[in-house]
Amino acid sequence: MNTLSLLAQQMPPSHSAWAPVVLLIVIALLFAIGTMAASFLIGPSRQGAVKSTTYESGMMPIGDTHKRFNVRFYIVAMIFLVIDVEIVFFYPFATAFAKTVKEQPSAAGVMLASMGIFVAILLLAYVYAWGKGVFRWD
Repeated sequence: MNTLSLLAQQMPPSHSAWAPVVLLIVIALLFAIGTMAASFLIGPSRQGAVKSTTYESGMMPIGDTHKRFNVRFYIVAMIFLVIDVEIVFFYPFATAFAKTVKEQPSAAGVMLASMGIFVAILLLAYVYAWGKGVFRWD
């Protein structure tokens, strides 16, 4: 085989293969924007005292219903989500790593090193947040 035929075999598929995906995304965006615009333009927008009150199972609310929460709640929620998403990445890595160890043991070291870098960055971020006092509830 000559070099040109080898190069042709390794070429990625043409951009026309992505046309249906792009068309689907464009149609979905147009549909979402169109329905929101139609709802805004056609729908009634009557404001009143009853519409701005809080509904508590048909009972009159006790006390102020528009309480402000401490920003710590949001910070803890965001940290939980970040850590949760990071943990979700460990399972696909473990399955891919197990498959790589069986099929290509020489590539396992590279995968392990990349995961080690990922974990090191996570630990650095955790230590940074700890140093900034994010985990202190004062």
